[in-house]
Amino acid sequence: MKKRKRHGPDEIIKKLRDAELAAGQGEDLAKILQRLEVSEQTYYRWKQQYGGMKAPDAKRLKNLERENVQLKKLVADLSLDNSMLKEIARGNF
Repeated sequence: MKKRKRHGPDEIIKKLRDAELAAGQGEDLAKILQRLEVSEQTYYRWKQQYGGMKAPDAKRLKNLERENVQLKKLVADLSLDNSMLKEIARGNF
């Protein structure tokens, strides 16, 4: 089995651009995907997520997604702390 590779946003955008150029020249999609070493599902997911973006925009999107996950964890922790303090204040411990 082939080891999975993580692609960075700039690399994804470059591969999408290469695929669009090759498709514009009439190359078969199967050959394009084989050359790019990605599955059809991955290609379409990338196209949906990064289609039309420039590399800096994609990097910014990834950073914002990472920050969003951190903020959600922080809110969850604070909510848990808040509910524990309310239980202690009521004397139900």
